Amino acid sequence: MSEETKNTEEQNDAPEVNQTAAKAQTETPEEVTETVEAPKAKEETTEEVVETVEAPKAEEVAEEAAVETPKVAKAPKAEKVAKEEVAETVEAPKVAKVNPEEFLANFDWHMFEEGIEAIDAENLKSFEAALEVTLGIVSEREVIEGVVIRKTDREVIIDINAKSEGVISLNEFRYNPNLAVGDKVEVLVDKREDNTGQLVLSHKKARVIKAWDRVNNAHETGEVVNGFVKCRTRGGMIVDVFGIEAFLPGSQIDVKPIRDYDQYVEKTMEFKVVKINHEFKNVVVSHKALIEADIEVQKKEIIGKLEKGQVLEGVVKNITSYGVFVDLGGVDGLIHITDLSWSRINHPSEVVELDQVLNVVILDFDDEKTRIQLGLKQLNKHPWEALDENIKVGDAIKGKVVVIADYGAFIEVSKGVEGLIHVSEMSWSTHLRSAQDFVSVGDEVEAQVLTLDRDERKMSLGIKQLHPDPWTNIAEKYPVGSVHTGTVRNYTNFGVFVELEEGIDGLVYISDLSWTKKIKHPSDFVSVGDKLEVQVLELDVEGRKLNLGHKQTNENPWDAHEEKFAIDSIHEGTVKDKSDKGLIVGLEDGVEAFVPSRFIIKEDGSKLAKGDVAQFKVIEFNKEFRRIVASHTSIFKAQEEKNVKAAQQKSVDTGEKTTLGDIGGDLAALKKKMEGGK
Repeated sequence: MSEETKNTEEQNDAPEVNQTAAKAQTETPEEVTETVEAPKAKEETTEEVVETVEAPKAEEVAEEAAVETPKVAKAPKAEKVAKEEVAETVEAPKVAKVNPEEFLANFDWHMFEEGIEAIDAENLKSFEAALEVTLGIVSEREVIEGVVIRKTDREVIIDINAKSEGVISLNEFRYNPNLAVGDKVEVLVDKREDNTGQLVLSHKKARVIKAWDRVNNAHETGEVVNGFVKCRTRGGMIVDVFGIEAFLPGSQIDVKPIRDYDQYVEKTMEFKVVKINHEFKNVVVSHKALIEADIEVQKKEIIGKLEKGQVLEGVVKNITSYGVFVDLGGVDGLIHITDLSWSRINHPSEVVELDQVLNVVILDFDDEKTRIQLGLKQLNKHPWEALDENIKVGDAIKGKVVVIADYGAFIEVSKGVEGLIHVSEMSWSTHLRSAQDFVSVGDEVEAQVLTLDRDERKMSLGIKQLHPDPWTNIAEKYPVGSVHTGTVRNYTNFGVFVELEEGIDGLVYISDLSWTKKIKHPSDFVSVGDKLEVQVLELDVEGRKLNLGHKQTNENPWDAHEEKFAIDSIHEGTVKDKSDKGLIVGLEDGVEAFVPSRFIIKEDGSKLAKGDVAQFKVIEFNKEFRRIVASHTSIFKAQEEKNVKAAQQKSVDTGEKTTLGDIGGDLAALKKKMEGGK
């Protein structure tokens, strides 16, 4: 069909449209839109305006337009553009709206013959706007809503009101198995055209983008979102929020410690988005934040009503070695271990357990009421008030050892009532020992009440009072001079304590341990626990003192030594030790003698050394102090004197006259002999 024929038919069938087209030659497209009058379409929609044009002729016009502008022919579905979008291209709301296809069909295309540069800006802008609406042009990376127009076993065809439909794999809709034709879905325009000219869409990417938008919005506004707990992970849980995997820390699950994480897996819960790391695409959510928000009101209400002495119900939230934390309904309070029970306990778990519901009394709190001190034992009557009134001083009473200290042991005679047994009241012995030597924790013991003060709530007990005092008839059992066998219990620098029986201890001074040995410390002679035979040397009943001796159980060897080691007697000995003052020499029978330095010179002029064996002469003997002093030098000096006397006697007997020369010669020979022949 020729251009003239088409124009003729259009003038005959649609005179008003022809007038509009003619007028468009001198006016811009925008002006045409504003000045076109369509009396029959003033109150009709854009679709109704389209209906006023005969369909066959409109199609022919479109075909002709397609020849000149191919891209226009690829957008046959422009009539689906919403009325509001068409209205946006019209500046004067009072003028009737024009169908974009009609506008393009009647547009004066001869303007392009002189080149696009010849078209004024207003006409070009109006043309581009009408063309964009007509073709349904969309931007890449834009998320828009499309309609499912067809569904196969592998693909879904989506119409987004563009020049062509998009195809999306059915796998992207696995989460929605009930997807049907006509459903509206969000898609991302990945590419407006690929190599084949096909529109590329993605529903999965659109969901991710929209999900992040929703997550960011929830973070900014504090909106509560629903999430599905998928599984456990290190330190918390993985939660699906809008299709994004978020992290739920273990500390953000609940206000109380969680011991079983598995109870939350595969459950849908409410969360708040508390943190987003856009760089690493990490999202952190919290369920605890919701709970804290709920209990904040309760917390303020409870704190405002707190009073000392008030009794509240709470739940055991946490147990430590020093106390128990109790949840009072959003407010935590501490029950110190000493306020849990009137009885002594080693750990709070002996009294309460986790999640236990119990009544507590408010003992104290700070000015802001953020630190609340609670009590549990205060709800019960004090045990001292319930103590049997018939108990009095002198009564025997049974109890259990609950605490041991160095100075004594605490005995629980009834629940919450304790008495102290001092270590001095555990035994009649005057030699004090540790309480652990007599009792152990948990032992059941019987004791006598020594003091009782109900007002001060104090009681002292004694064990030894239940047994007779061994010192009552001590003079008969252990008279002076009697010999007994005892046990070494302890020793000091000056002696050894020996126990003859329970409550009867005696002291053996270090000087009474041995007749012959020089003992520097008692531990060199005996050990704790050894059996030792002793003799009673002194007895002080009033002072409860007993003086014992061990060496007295044996004969005093110095009685025999007095005769054997008489003065001037000579004995062979070995040098055992050496000091600045002299030598210690061991003689027969284990006796030791002291040799002063001036008496250690040998006949040849040298001195005795440690380990030397030589002859020694006793020059002093003291039985009382067990002391012997000896000399080595005196032996050969005495022999020299003896030789001089013998020579003198010989001279007298022979009648020979002794001259000064002879005497001088003799003295010179003696001196030479003493100097070792030098």
